[in-house]
Amino acid sequence: MATRRLVLRAATRDDVATVLAFIRELANYEKLGHEVVATEELLERWLFGDRPVAEVVLAEDDGSPVGFALYFWSFSTFLGRPGIWLEDLYVRPAVRGHGIGRALLARLAQIAVAAGGGRVEWAVLDWNEPAIGFYRRLGAVGMNDWTTFRLAGSALEELAQE
Repeated sequence: MATRRLVLRAATRDDVATVLAFIRELANYEKLGHEVVATEELLERWLFGDRPVAEVVLAEDDGSPVGFALYFWSFSTFLGRPGIWLEDLYVRPAVRGHGIGRALLARLAQIAVAAGGGRVEWAVLDWNEPAIGFYRRLGAVGMNDWTTFRLAGSALEELAQE
């Protein structure tokens, strides 16, 4: 990739199949491929429908998709400002180590700062040492005092009935 032409751009409706492919690749890398139930129709609805809830930045090398960042806005009551929650960051293995992940995170930082945001946050699996090292080299810090909880599936459905 010595003479690569990296382009970062907002995904469009025409990119839904590419976004889903990246989601599946990431899930397989994380050994969670069996959990992916997303479809092109669902992504089109929630990324580009009447009320979009997330956004995607695509990374392309000479026109070929090589990575993505899917994010949405959050709000910090302590800061009194918005922030970005990075749901997924993925760079194809063949092009890792060429600055693409850093470029995607830099773009999110630019988006957050331009909007008056106070932070960008994400979660990483505790076994993913290459990613953890990468994030630390960027200056990110682990929030080790916090435990992430998830309410999903039947527990979510049951609570919604109350």
